[in-house]
Amino acid sequence: MVDATTVEREVSLAPSADKSQVVSSFDPADFTTPDGREEEWRFTPRRRMTKLLHPLEQTDGATITVLGPDGVTSDETAQGPIEPGAFLVPIDLPSALAWQGANALQLVTVPPNTEVDEPIVVTVAGHGDSYQAVRITVEHDSKASIVIDHRGSGSHATNVEVEVGARSNVTVTSIQDWDRDATHLGRIHTHVGRDASATQVVATFGGDLVRIVSTVSFDGPGGSIDLLGAFFADEGQHLEHRLFVDHSQPHCRSNAIYKGALQGEGAHTVWVGDVLIRANAVGTDTYEINRNLVLTPGARADSIPNLEIETGEISGAGHASATGRFDDEQLFYLQSRGIPAENARRLVVVGFFADVLAKVPGDELKKRLWAAVEQELQVTL
Repeated sequence: MVDATTVEREVSLAPSADKSQVVSSFDPADFTTPDGREEEWRFTPRRRMTKLLHPLEQTDGATITVLGPDGVTSDETAQGPIEPGAFLVPIDLPSALAWQGANALQLVTVPPNTEVDEPIVVTVAGHGDSYQAVRITVEHDSKASIVIDHRGSGSHATNVEVEVGARSNVTVTSIQDWDRDATHLGRIHTHVGRDASATQVVATFGGDLVRIVSTVSFDGPGGSIDLLGAFFADEGQHLEHRLFVDHSQPHCRSNAIYKGALQGEGAHTVWVGDVLIRANAVGTDTYEINRNLVLTPGARADSIPNLEIETGEISGAGHASATGRFDDEQLFYLQSRGIPAENARRLVVVGFFADVLAKVPGDELKKRLWAAVEQELQVTL
């Protein structure tokens, strides 16, 4: 006879690019509370995220609005614990707490064989503390661009699940434009269908502590994803971005380009890029690169690319990382041609971000991100 008090749970182990295994589960009880000594948490300031390591007393301190053209459906599930995601399984405590504690699941669906001309805008406006869950489904043979705009204040743990149907073309842009006092621990998982292409843009400028974990999986051969990131940290800000691309299907492609700038005492950025090419993922083509530009003394950037390859039959794989300050030769070249020092420094920073922001789809979105960079430059330049 089985004891009625016994509870049976299934806990899976998800492989990571550093050859360790991490627990993946929807139950927060399956995770230990980070103490800062774990590899995945060692860069994150624990004291500044303490509230999100325990169940929140308030979970509805943000509102979600969805604006989309005709044909795009937007629904919210009933109140109460949400159903587990089809592809996103929490791999840390804040993500599991957010799945369990979210009041509702925001669904955004693009039907099959549909091309959406205008961006679908999902706005998350914080006015307190919250758990948020968003599931975006773009069904087969469709094309769409989705913008997730985070703004306001408070402490927020979020899960965003993106399913890209077979042969679809999808761009998802996540903007972290929080007020200076906000804390945001977020997870974005993108599941790329057979012969589908996806672009993910992560732009982080606001907040006190922002930590975004982006993970990618593939459903079949021919899937492709570009992961683009731009971030700018000011005095005291901690901006952290982590990637994990799981190449588990043959003949798929991934390319990651993240660029960040830092200025001010205590400004800290972290970028960790993990790529795993499994034994059956023959023909994989992958590359990841991170560049950091330190504008003033007292700022710190940590950059760690990781690549694990389990098969020799690949198309290509590589990674690169660099952190440095202004290039004196570039400044000298510009100033020698009559450009004032302040304008020369601005041109160097603009040129630094150009190859990332140039790939951002949509003129209005490009203008907004360039405006954010210009606003940051006004702080010190």
